[in-house]
Amino acid sequence: MRVPWVNYGLLAVNAALFLFLFSRQGDAVDLVQRHGFISADLLSANQESSRVALWRSAQHALTSIFLHGGWLQLVGNLLYLRVFGDNLEDRFGAVLYLMFFLLAGVAGVAGHYLSDSQALDPMIGAGGAIAGVLGAYIVIFPTARVVTLFPVFIFLTFIEVPAVVFLGVWCLQQLLNGYFELQVGLTGAVPWFAHLGGFVFGVSTGLLYQLTAGRHRRRQAEARSK
Repeated sequence: MRVPWVNYGLLAVNAALFLFLFSRQGDAVDLVQRHGFISADLLSANQESSRVALWRSAQHALTSIFLHGGWLQLVGNLLYLRVFGDNLEDRFGAVLYLMFFLLAGVAGVAGHYLSDSQALDPMIGAGGAIAGVLGAYIVIFPTARVVTLFPVFIFLTFIEVPAVVFLGVWCLQQLLNGYFELQVGLTGAVPWFAHLGGFVFGVSTGLLYQLTAGRHRRRQAEARSK
C-alpha cells in the first residue's frame, strides 16, 4: 500500500487547527462564529439572492470541516479517519481522495442545513467528511474486519467484527439519534444529520467507484483475451 500522505495531512491539519483554536481561548468563540457554518445565514442569502453572502456560506461550508469544539470530538474523528482513511486513499489515489473528503464534508453541511435551515448556532467538525469515508469504506471493503471494544457484563474486551456490521451499527445510531432529535424538537451539540448526509454521499461515491472500476477490469480482461 502506498503511503497515505493526504490522510496524514488531513490528520495533521485538523489537529493543528484545534490546538491553535485551543490556544486562542479568548478569541475561540469569535473564530468559530466567523468560520463555522450557520444555516440561517445561508437561508437568508438564498432569500435575498445575495451572491456575496452565498459565497461566504460556501467558504464556511469548507472551513467548518477543519474546526472542532472539543477534545472528544477531535479524537473521535481523527481515530475514524486514521483507521478507515488510509485504505480509501490507496484505492482512490491522493488527488481524488482529497476531493472526495472535501465534498463529503460539504454533503454533511447540506444534510445539517436541510434538517434545520434556521439554526443560528455555527456547525463545526469533520463529522460529515468522516462519515463519507465510512460510507465509501463499507461499500468498497465490505469483507474487511475491524477490531473494536465490546462490553461483556462489567468487562471490556476486544473483538473482531466485519466492517459492514461495525459501520452499519454506526449508521443506525446516527439515524436514531437524528430522528429522536427531530421528534423532541431540540437541536443538540452533535450534528447527526451532517453525519447522515456525509454517509449517504460516501455510499453513493463508493457504489459509483465500484461500478466504474468493475467496467475497467472487464475491459482489461477483454483486451487481454484478444
